[in-house]
Amino acid sequence: MYAIIETGGKQYRVREGDRLNVEKLSVQAGEEVAIDKVLAVVNGEEVKIGTPLVQGARVTLRVLRNGKGKKIIVFKYKAKKNYRRKQGHRQPFSQVVVEKIEL
Repeated sequence: MYAIIETGGKQYRVREGDRLNVEKLSVQAGEEVAIDKVLAVVNGEEVKIGTPLVQGARVTLRVLRNGKGKKIIVFKYKAKKNYRRKQGHRQPFSQVVVEKIEL
């Protein structure tokens, strides 16, 4: 059984027990959060696709930790004008494990 959920403006295909990094959630580590934006649920041969969401479906996630990703460098310049700007960025994320998929 798996589900397709939406969180943080992105879509994820999840199964029970999966670990994944999602956009930062506003909960502390160890807490659970329920995702109601379930786009599809597949259970064997039974497929339920929402229009746009599956009614009554819910995915429960437990937050393992909150952190920051690897640093990326944003470098801007204009040729021949001596214009340079260097900036770093680390995207915050929440590492979660899928506890339960309910219909």
